[in-house]
Amino acid sequence: MRGSSERRDFERVSERASERRGQRPPQRLAALSVDLDEIGCYTAIHGLPAPSDDAARAIYRRAVPRFERLFAELGVPATFFVIGADVDDENAAALRRLHRAGHELGNHSCSHFYDLTRRERATIAREVREGARRIEDATGASVVGFRAPGYTITDTVFEVLAEQGYRYDASVFPCPAYFGAKAAAIGAYAIRARLGRGRASRSVVDDPRVLTAPADPYRVGSPYWRRVAGLLELPIGVTRGARLPYIGTSVALSGARGADLLTRQMIGRPLVSLELHGIDLADADEDGLTALRAHQPDLRKTAAEKEVALRAAISRLRREGYRFVTLADAASAFA
Repeated sequence: MRGSSERRDFERVSERASERRGQRPPQRLAALSVDLDEIGCYTAIHGLPAPSDDAARAIYRRAVPRFERLFAELGVPATFFVIGADVDDENAAALRRLHRAGHELGNHSCSHFYDLTRRERATIAREVREGARRIEDATGASVVGFRAPGYTITDTVFEVLAEQGYRYDASVFPCPAYFGAKAAAIGAYAIRARLGRGRASRSVVDDPRVLTAPADPYRVGSPYWRRVAGLLELPIGVTRGARLPYIGTSVALSGARGADLLTRQMIGRPLVSLELHGIDLADADEDGLTALRAHQPDLRKTAAEKEVALRAAISRLRREGYRFVTLADAASAFA
């Protein structure tokens, strides 16, 4: 289309002008990350009892192999954020495979407390430290990045990460649409619980000022949504302009054409960070998750349908000149 062509021409001219002035042209990096939240995390969000059968391990047993195959076929490195408490013998074997394949393993805390930011500092420090220790002990991987449960983070968490030597965080999500939907859902579950019609959600709402945070990599200040000189933040993806969510749910549920259109709205960002969850390649029927389908939008399409959409997004980024890296490599590029 004419508008898209004109934008690309403008960007090419800008890059050549930068080169003539001796400046580095804008970077075009793309990073895929996968949060390995097991099924119990989703039942906690929706106030449902956790499954006790094979479905309880559907993410590691069924979804992770699908991601492995997809990324291997496409030659794409990714970052997998791991919950320390999930690193038992069976899951550790899967994580070692990912590490050997060149993927990065990041820390998603030890227990995935949705209210981690509301707990005392000692608990936060222990959650961060223990999560990394379990990953490193089981895999030999060096953990340098962190993502907070539910994207909810505070200055205290950033202080703990800096004290423990992290190179980057990837939790800030400055997305009005997501923030509003999450707040509304949590409120609805709270009302249902008070009426005796279900359990309250364990999820919590972030500080609304996170919506003013930069959408591209920046060094955090205090408060963390300001750009100063602290720890490097690699924000969750939002589109240019309207700041629509560029995450697995929105991409996978959009179909191939919708995923391509959504990805076009990311073009021009120096880092396109597409944050996924294991459930984005889970399948309700194949993986025994039909009871969760009514509550979880990600399960209303098959794994095969969602994979088609993800392939479309990755293909668009490649055609636009983006190079795929792990978040650790992106942190080095923006350091």
